[in-house]
Amino acid sequence: MMNRNWMRLGLATTALALMAPAASGETVLRVIPHADLKNLDPIWTTAYISRNHGYMIYDTLFSMDESFTPQPQMVDSWTVSEDGMVYTFTLRDGLLFHDGSPVTSEDVVASLNRWGQRDGMGQQLYSNMGSLESVDEKTVVLTLETPFGLVIEALGKISSNVPFIMPKEVAMTDPFEQITDYTGSGPFVFQDDEWVPGSQVVYTRFEDYAPRSEPASAASGGKVAGVDKVIWTYFPDQNTAMNALMAGEIDFFESPSNDLMPILSSNPDIVVEVNDPLGNIGFARFNHLHAPFDDPAVRRAAIMAMKQEDYLAAAIGDSQFWMTCYSVYPCGTPYATETNSEAIMTGSVEAAKEALAATGYDGTAVVLMQPTDVPVLSAFSLVTADKLRAAGFEVEVQAMDWATLTSRRALRDPVAEGGWNMFHTWWIGADVIDPMAIAFSGDPDAGWFGWPTDEELETARAAFSRATSAEAKLAHAVKAQERLWEIGASGELGQFFVPVAYRSNVKGLIKSPVQFFWNITVE
Repeated sequence: MMNRNWMRLGLATTALALMAPAASGETVLRVIPHADLKNLDPIWTTAYISRNHGYMIYDTLFSMDESFTPQPQMVDSWTVSEDGMVYTFTLRDGLLFHDGSPVTSEDVVASLNRWGQRDGMGQQLYSNMGSLESVDEKTVVLTLETPFGLVIEALGKISSNVPFIMPKEVAMTDPFEQITDYTGSGPFVFQDDEWVPGSQVVYTRFEDYAPRSEPASAASGGKVAGVDKVIWTYFPDQNTAMNALMAGEIDFFESPSNDLMPILSSNPDIVVEVNDPLGNIGFARFNHLHAPFDDPAVRRAAIMAMKQEDYLAAAIGDSQFWMTCYSVYPCGTPYATETNSEAIMTGSVEAAKEALAATGYDGTAVVLMQPTDVPVLSAFSLVTADKLRAAGFEVEVQAMDWATLTSRRALRDPVAEGGWNMFHTWWIGADVIDPMAIAFSGDPDAGWFGWPTDEELETARAAFSRATSAEAKLAHAVKAQERLWEIGASGELGQFFVPVAYRSNVKGLIKSPVQFFWNITVE
């Protein structure tokens, strides 16, 4: 125990030592991000820390405002043909990449083509698309082959994977390989030479960025960099992170653990508030490729043991920050339904034990990846380990940091060769608001980690994307949920809200499911 404490202290001391001093007259926003940034390609991974990095340095054609309505961002104007099959987009004047080159329609086409192979909504868009063409330097024409009612919503989606615009030569990278050039199109520039994985990420204001004139609203509007530099400093220890915030060495703490809230709230110089109106959805993900979770009956048995109250009480604590939700879509959103949710509503270890015995489970160990540096997910992992063991599973918990987990979960290798059986994560509510979410894919080739295979699910998702009435969309959303439960795709662990904490001299925070760092000033 003493050795572990000294190791944590050493890591925290290293993080503090790496905090770059501000130059004379330079304004700096110092941030503790929710996780360490190791994967820099927000198309290759759905990890939220990589998405947040993407928003720092890239821009998008459209973006969601606070009412989840897509607004033009890099697009100046667009038209839609009378039959709804041809979209013509014209880019704004003054759009530049960080190397000074102009953003052109060819960059847009290449970027969207790469994104469309990895993102769930992008995959649906491309399955209905006939062509995407660069007409001239500022004009892109998208022609549908079959009707698709979510074109603008797809291009303006707020979270993973976000269709960020990269230079053409970067966007030509195989979508299943990570990019190595981080030339962006957004309000901040990534300083590659100052990046220290495990400790620090540095961004500087892009002086030639041309923000929109509209006020900031969630991901939309004017992305005005209010500081010269943003520094993310990663602390593996929550108490050290809290002390750095309270001492004024840090300005913004993105994801403090809930047990720190009473201390933070009692400090008059600290503001604690919930920034995301939809909250997060806890998620237990199975690997469908390998035993024992290659059997849907075994997956369903595991889900039966997952009582949401136990997870939320252990991981979140204070009940004001969580609620049970027996829908795969966030409660309080248009498609939320408890259809076919009886197993998850019961949360019975005894029922799970009986169901598992009926499958003929042979004792194959479940390798469960536990991200020890993310308190919520670490707690979820331990609760699952206890419940699965009580239900009759053999469980091997393997501890690692989140960055390692996000790399390892991409491996389809057998468990004995470095693969995995299960991990936990959360999705922001905006990411799983309808069946288009990559989390709900039933396509094993283009789908999300875990790789379920289910044609009925894919049929329901495709039908949702083509539906033109609210009633039809709801019917297809319900069908998708039914199939997700029937195949035991994942476990749903409830809906929760994680407050942010920041010093009172930080102004301009944007209310959004995603944490943005433009529009913020430090007084």
